[in-house]
Amino acid sequence: MLFNSIDFLVFLPVVFAVYWCAARSVRLQNLVVVVASYVFYGWWDWRFLGLMAFTSAWSYVAGAVELSRADAGKPPSKFVVATSAVVNLGVLGAFKYYDFFIGEAVTFLGRLGFEAHAPSLRVILPVGISFYTFQALSYTIDVYRRQIRPTRDPIAFFAYISFFPQLVAGPIERAVNLLPQFTSPRRFDYAEAVAGCRQALWGFFKKCVVADNCAVLADTFLGGGAGGVDVWIGSLAFAIQIYGDFSGYSDIAIGVSRLFGIRLMRNFAFPYFARDIAEFWRRWHISLTTWFRDYLYIPLGGSRCGTARRIRNTFAIFLVSGLWHGANWTFLVWGAFHAVLFLPLLLLGRNRDNTGVTADGRALPRLVDVWHMARTFFLALIGWTIFRARSIGEAASWLASMFNPRSFASPAGVPRETAVAAVATVLMLSVEWFNRREEWGFARLPRRTPFRWAVYIAVLWLVVFYAPGSQSFVYFQF
Repeated sequence: MLFNSIDFLVFLPVVFAVYWCAARSVRLQNLVVVVASYVFYGWWDWRFLGLMAFTSAWSYVAGAVELSRADAGKPPSKFVVATSAVVNLGVLGAFKYYDFFIGEAVTFLGRLGFEAHAPSLRVILPVGISFYTFQALSYTIDVYRRQIRPTRDPIAFFAYISFFPQLVAGPIERAVNLLPQFTSPRRFDYAEAVAGCRQALWGFFKKCVVADNCAVLADTFLGGGAGGVDVWIGSLAFAIQIYGDFSGYSDIAIGVSRLFGIRLMRNFAFPYFARDIAEFWRRWHISLTTWFRDYLYIPLGGSRCGTARRIRNTFAIFLVSGLWHGANWTFLVWGAFHAVLFLPLLLLGRNRDNTGVTADGRALPRLVDVWHMARTFFLALIGWTIFRARSIGEAASWLASMFNPRSFASPAGVPRETAVAAVATVLMLSVEWFNRREEWGFARLPRRTPFRWAVYIAVLWLVVFYAPGSQSFVYFQF
């Protein structure tokens, strides 16, 4: 079920009403969450409900085993956490990576003169599998580390894994933050619900007006035989699309969760205002970058080790991050590209230079801030060009066109969505710039009620009349 669909507009108020009617019982509320979440997920394809249930049940049992060991005064079991990791990552690998690696292995052997045949699964990638698998895996690891006590309540745990607002595209929550919210009483908070609606509305604007119109431009200009100008426009459109689409989803997810008395972690912190690549990655998809930091980078030694290991750890986290996005060499190259950009900052001790708000205390940025933001965005744009390509060959062709003056020519045609995309992008970035000290772009509005309602109505009108159509979210494919 898509957030930007009529189905969801009917589904949400029904679940909201039933949920708060059950407010006297935490377990009953959690049961409503589980049922609603499985309906929400099954609306896409009911056949994969069993896969999510299996992941949840396996991780719950692993936690229960650790709970019994803790109650008996025994140390945590490496076997339990290793088994849980193998099963969870095995399910993810089978559905997401098996066909890719088998195909690449057969191709490689063929080039060496060996004829090889291997069975392929040829299954549809379950939506959100990378998100809920990582959420389940982090629970088992945190239990092993004794950072959280395992829950005895299976309904609360299933609600933690399947909570529908963030089920299919995050944020990737940690059990230490989300699970206690499902085991504690929740009471309706009108002010929190209003703030949630406002955040969700801003998310719908970014998704439906900004991202979906930019998607039309990206698809048009990055079509077959794209010249230099076309690639620059298409790549720029895609950079805005993927930000508006994914951060829009996160705002909707966080906003909808607030309607149910649940607070999710922040997932974006205005990354296109970053002044270097290190800051960009502290601001982009925060739940994933911190997941890899805590469960991969730091266990490998982080940056508190020798130069060779720091280089290894940096490439490991960026390559795995690229691979997390999908089974394609373009994602690995994209990850390696960002590792190369990040390494000089790390090795020179400059990766923590920019940790505060950009141009803090000023209404407008200084020229040096503009230069640093433009330079960082340019580098991210090159990365998004690689990310968007369907193959390494296509990425190389696009990059060659971008930097070859002979390939420059006027675009063949300009889609009618161009003006809407341009104006909406300027509006989005302007609003977020003046709210960059807040957690999200629409957080601060003048207190005068008539003005606030005029803004709400105007944004809603833009969403209704300037969305090019109900389109899926980009990160559903990951």
